[in-house]
Amino acid sequence: MTAKRPPIPPFTEEAALLKVQAAEDAWNTRDPETIALAYTEDSQWRNRDVFLSGRKEIVEFLTDKWERELDYKLRKELWAHTGNRIAVRFEYEYHDAGGQWFRAYGNENWEFDRNGLMRKRYASINDLPITADERRIATAVGVPVEERGASRTVGL
Repeated sequence: MTAKRPPIPPFTEEAALLKVQAAEDAWNTRDPETIALAYTEDSQWRNRDVFLSGRKEIVEFLTDKWERELDYKLRKELWAHTGNRIAVRFEYEYHDAGGQWFRAYGNENWEFDRNGLMRKRYASINDLPITADERRIATAVGVPVEERGASRTVGL
């Protein structure tokens, strides 16, 4: 029996917003095993120029990603929804092993099965080198920028 992952399609705006927030929260844990449970066993991904199939490849991809993208912090925003599909725009910040910070911007298109598991994820992403002072999502000491008065909205 396949697990259900509410909310399930068809998505209302409220349900789509909940799905987007749940994805943001999960990715910010940086726990590949837990994150992979939100996808179907045979989920298909395109992440930049990488194509993945299935949870095992998703876990391997995310594990490698967060070994390179340190202190990763993500924000997602609902762009559109219909039926069993959701489109989001996002930004995330991270630094590499040399201390260079980056902000990545992008869009994702998601398709869900009837149980609310994501079966397709297509992500287009661009990276911009930034200084530590230009960070918007979190500061180097871990205090979220929004606590310093900045907007939580994705700045695309």
